[in-house]
Amino acid sequence: MFNNKIFRNTQSYLDKILKKYDLSSGAYPYLFMLEKNEGISQIKISKEIGNDKAMSTRTINKLIENGFIYRHQDEKDNRAYKLYLTPKSKEVIPKLHKEIQIVVDLITEDLSEEELLITMRSLEKIFEKTQLLRKKENL
Repeated sequence: MFNNKIFRNTQSYLDKILKKYDLSSGAYPYLFMLEKNEGISQIKISKEIGNDKAMSTRTINKLIENGFIYRHQDEKDNRAYKLYLTPKSKEVIPKLHKEIQIVVDLITEDLSEEELLITMRSLEKIFEKTQLLRKKENL
């Protein structure tokens, strides 16, 4: 119950902050993923982020429409597309990192170093278990 409330609260707050960049809280992970894996396929980025293909397609199309990314047909597979950042997104991404860090600092400011470390380790373990659930779902 808490994780759902935390997600909704932070998503709502991020949506307000990211509006000035013409982005939503659902879109910035795609930019961050492309920052590390430029040229990744549209299918792979969907899997990595954990959204279904339809949601990813809508988000990617919006990012293309707003000039943040572009897609290029894969030369080896005509059905696949690779995604790339535009100069606009390369300019905005460092600002997004700062905005996200401000939110992280805000929501963790009352935690001691030890509490923060325990929380991060616990969340990592929980995440790993949810990955197993996701793999079972795809069987």
